[in-house]
Amino acid sequence: MGRAVTVATCALNQWALDFEGNLERILRSIGIAKSRGARYRLGPELEICGYGCSDHYYESDTLLHSFQVLAKLLESPATQDIICDVGMPVLHRNVRYNCRVIFLNKKILLIRPKISLANAGNYRELRWFTPWNKARHVEEYFLPTIIQEVTGQETVPFGDAVLATKDTCLGAEICEELWAPNSPHIEMGLDGVEIFTNSSGSHHVLRKAHARVDLVNSATAKNGGIYVLANQKGCDGDRLYYDGCAMISVNGETVAQGSQFSLDDVEVLVATLDLEDVRSYRAEISSRNLAASKVSPYPRVKVNFALSCSDDVAVPTCMPIQWRHHSPEEEISLGPACWLWDYLRRSKQAGFLLPLSGGIDSSATACIVYSMCHQVCLAVKNGNADVLADARRIVNDETYVPEDPREFCKRIFTTCYMASENSSQDTCNRAKLLAEQIGSYHINLNIDAAVKAIVGIFSMVTGRTPHFSVYGGSSRENLALQNVQARIRMVLAYLFAQLTLWTRGMPGGLLVLGSANVDESLRGYLTKYDCSSADINPIGGISKTDLKNFIQYCIENFQLTALRSIMSAPPTAELEPLVDGQVAQTDEADMGMTYAELSIYGKLRKIAKAGPYSMFCKLINMWKEICTPREVASKVKHFFRMYSINRHKMTTLTPSYHAENYSPDDNRFDLRPFLYNTTWSWQFRCIDKQVNALYFLHGFTFKALAT
Repeated sequence: MGRAVTVATCALNQWALDFEGNLERILRSIGIAKSRGARYRLGPELEICGYGCSDHYYESDTLLHSFQVLAKLLESPATQDIICDVGMPVLHRNVRYNCRVIFLNKKILLIRPKISLANAGNYRELRWFTPWNKARHVEEYFLPTIIQEVTGQETVPFGDAVLATKDTCLGAEICEELWAPNSPHIEMGLDGVEIFTNSSGSHHVLRKAHARVDLVNSATAKNGGIYVLANQKGCDGDRLYYDGCAMISVNGETVAQGSQFSLDDVEVLVATLDLEDVRSYRAEISSRNLAASKVSPYPRVKVNFALSCSDDVAVPTCMPIQWRHHSPEEEISLGPACWLWDYLRRSKQAGFLLPLSGGIDSSATACIVYSMCHQVCLAVKNGNADVLADARRIVNDETYVPEDPREFCKRIFTTCYMASENSSQDTCNRAKLLAEQIGSYHINLNIDAAVKAIVGIFSMVTGRTPHFSVYGGSSRENLALQNVQARIRMVLAYLFAQLTLWTRGMPGGLLVLGSANVDESLRGYLTKYDCSSADINPIGGISKTDLKNFIQYCIENFQLTALRSIMSAPPTAELEPLVDGQVAQTDEADMGMTYAELSIYGKLRKIAKAGPYSMFCKLINMWKEICTPREVASKVKHFFRMYSINRHKMTTLTPSYHAENYSPDDNRFDLRPFLYNTTWSWQFRCIDKQVNALYFLHGFTFKALAT
C-alpha cells in the first residue's frame, strides 16, 4: 500500500437546531474535502444538531432530526468514497451519548461515544449525556428504521474501538478527552493507532488558543502520530463564540492551521502526510515501544478502504509551519466582531443601536462594531457569497455591495449620546467625533425633561423632593437621582432602537448593545436596568485593562484619533452635578477600588476559588511591597461587601460575549447565591485574627512598611 495519506478537517459555523443549515454546511465541507483529494473528513462535535442545544437534548425530536440528517448524508453522492466522521447525540439502551458516527459508502463503520465529558465552566455535558465507561468494549447498536433502509444494516458496532483501514489505523477522541489527564490517544498510540482525530466544541477565551495548540502538538510529541482536530466556529445561539482553529499536527509539529476568527461558514483544511514519518519517529523511542508491548489492545473495526494511493512516491507531503497567534487586542477586535455578525444576521434585525457616552467602554463597543464592518467588507472582497447575501438582506438592498466599512457602518449602526445637565461638553464632543470617524448614524438628545417628569411624579405623590448630596441631599437621595437618569437612558435606547429606522423610512429594528465591562459587573458598579441592560453585550466578558489596550490598538490600526482623548479621560458615569462645568465624579472613586485591583479580585475569586480569608492570605504576599496586612484586609472586606450587596444584578445581566475565565455571568458560568449575608461576620473575623497575629509576630516589619 501507499504511504501518503490525505485527510481533511474543518471548522463549521453550525447553529443549534438548524438542521437544514447544518446539513448544508456539512455537505459543503465534504465536497471541498473530496475536491482536494481527501479520503477522510472530520467535522466538529455534535455538528448535526449544533453543540449548543442544551436542554433540547432531552427532546426525542432532537434525536429524530439528527438521524434524519444522518440518513440524508448517507444517501448523498457527496459522501461516497470518503470516510466521513460526523457528530450527533445517540440513544443507546435508553442512555443518551455524545457520539461520533463514522461511515463510508452508505455503511456505518462505528459509533464512538464520548468517554470524558466537559462539565466545568460553561459546559454542562453531564446534564444531558452519560460518559461511556466501558474501556475497549464494543456492543451492538440497533439502527433506527430510517437508517436501516439506507445502509441495509440492522446493527453496527457501538463503543470504544478504532478503525483499521488497509494502510493505517485511526482512533477518535472527542473534545474534552484531549484535555483529560488520561487522554485516550496515549494508549491508542501505544496500541498502534497512527492517526488521532478530535472533534471539538471549544469556545474562545482570551489567551487560550496557545493552550489548545500545545495540547495537540504534545499529544504526538512523546508518542508520535498524526493528530487531526476539528472545531465549531461562530455563535450558535448563546454567549459563547467557538473559535475554529482547526489544525493538523505530525510528531509534535503543526503542519496545517485554520483561522481562529472568520466570517466563512465553512473552512476546510486538507493535508497529505507520510505514514512512514510516524513509524520512523516511533521506532527510536524505546520507552514508548516497551510500554506498547504491554498495552491492552483496542477492538479494531476492519475497513476495506485506504487513505493512500498505491503509487504515491512523488506525492508532496505537508511540512511543519509556525503557528501564528493573535495578540489579545486582535482577539478583542475579531472575536466579538464575528459573534456580533452571527447574532445580527441570525436574529434577522437591521443593525445595532449603542448608547455612546464618550467613555472607554461604549467607545470600545463602537470600535468592535466598526471592526465587524471591516470584516464584512473584507469577506465580500474575498468572494464570500454568504456574507454578501446577509449584508444585502440586512440593509434591504438586493444590489448593495459593502466596500467601505464607514459607509456600511452608517447603514447598520446607530449611536446615541444621551446628555443630561450632569454631562460635560467634553464627553459629548468625544462621542460625536468618534461617531464621525467610524461612520455611524449619530443622534444627540437630552434626557433632562424626562428626568424632571419622573422626579416630579414622585414629588407630587409624596410631597418630598430628593436632592443630590452636593445640594444637601442624603446618600439615598443621591443614588436614587443617579439611577433615574440611568434607567431613563435604557428606556430611550429601546424606543430609538425600535423606531429610528422607521423615522428614516427604512424597515426593521435595531439590537441594543450594552457596554458594561467584566470588572464593573463583578463589583456591581452599574444601575440595574440602565444602559447595561440591552439585547447583547460584546464587552461584558472583557476587563477594563484589556479594553484600554484594545482602544490603543484601534488608534494604531483603524486610525481612530478620537480615541486619544477618550483614553486620557478618567472614567466617569456623569450622573452627579458638575463642579464649575467640570466632572467631579469618577468611577474608581465611586467604587472605592481601582480597575486593576478589581481584575485581581475577580481572578482570585473565580479562577483561584478564593473566599474572603483565602483572598486575604494571597494578597498579603502579592501586595506586601505596597500595602500593610491591615490595608489588605480593608480592601478585601470592601470588595466582598460590594460584590455581595450587588450580586443580585447578575441575575439580569445582559447576555455577554464570554472572554474571561473570571466572568461573573450568573446564567451558567458563575453559579452563586444572589442573597448573601453581606456582613461576612465569620469570614471577616478570621481575617482580623490573622491580621492581629501577623502584627504580633512581625510588627516591626509591617510598621516599617506602613511608614
